[in-house]
Amino acid sequence: MGQLAATSRAYFITGTDTEVGKTFFSVALLQAFNQLDLKTAAYKPIAAGCETTTDGLRNEDALALQQSSSLELDYAEVNPIALAEPIAPHLAAQIALGKGQSIDLSLDRIKQGFVSLLHKEPDVLIVEGAGGWRLPLGNNEQGHPTFLSDFVANQNLAVILVVGMRLGCLNHAMLTADSVRQHGLKIVGWVANTLDPDMPFLNENIESLKLLLRAPLIATLPRLSDPSEAATRLNLSCLV
Repeated sequence: MGQLAATSRAYFITGTDTEVGKTFFSVALLQAFNQLDLKTAAYKPIAAGCETTTDGLRNEDALALQQSSSLELDYAEVNPIALAEPIAPHLAAQIALGKGQSIDLSLDRIKQGFVSLLHKEPDVLIVEGAGGWRLPLGNNEQGHPTFLSDFVANQNLAVILVVGMRLGCLNHAMLTADSVRQHGLKIVGWVANTLDPDMPFLNENIESLKLLLRAPLIATLPRLSDPSEAATRLNLSCLV
């Protein structure tokens, strides 16, 4: 699995869209692994929509991941690229540049943070994406467009797909799954996260996805307020 030691595991958490519960699930997954007495670490390489604090820019999701890691990590280790504007990272970086701040969104920068966490030798490393699967990062030095999914492919990470259960999720889930597999990656599991409890034919949609996604279902999550509740509902058999 990329550069991971044989005794370590790394999972990339992606979603069918933004705001589908990636962080909620990632925190629950960390808690579930913690309960197995595994050393866990989390990495959210890019976070947009950060708040200005006395310690610098901080992202609510990244803070939750930091707090849920069993290894003691500095904020910058969890989230090395923090952006103020709650928009696509390459656009937020352009705004920052206009204010005299140069933001490095390169794949090398993202890999550097990832490798640094590997050196801490976690048993499990949870890497959470931003937005959806094909998150644009702007052009590289050769003028070619780059995406966060390029980093995932370069590191050959196992992918977990969080499907936000709402109208249109079948199409979004299949488009994402097709793209993940076109990158030569394996979807080791997926999560049905209920965003709309009143979604028509919710159970029927979940059953359809079981057939279509061809990957183990880790959990069907109702609307929950606490990730610890979700942690008890996860089937980790496909991951451990």
